Amino acid sequence: MFDLIKKTMLTGVGLAAMTRDKVEELVRELIEKGEMTEKEGKELVDEFMKKSEQARKELETKVESIVERVLEKMNLATKEDITRLEEKIRHIEQQKASGE
Repeated sequence: MFDLIKKTMLTGVGLAAMTRDKVEELVRELIEKGEMTEKEGKELVDEFMKKSEQARKELETKVESIVERVLEKMNLATKEDITRLEEKIRHIEQQKASGE
């Protein structure tokens, strides 16, 4: 399940990178036609990247929240649960070894 979520996130990142290329291409065309200055083009690309990064962070937060809820519903042992059980087993083994 985690792999599926990871692949989905990586696909989203790939799409964002591809979109940046398309925006830069469009901006170059507008600059060549004289419809936009280089400064305006750079500002447009920068603004797009800021908004894209913000959207990526929001998506990541939402996905993490969903994953946490799903894992909670699955009632899986947490890392802390496993550590606590390992310590308990170690303690029992030590008691057995010392003859208690």
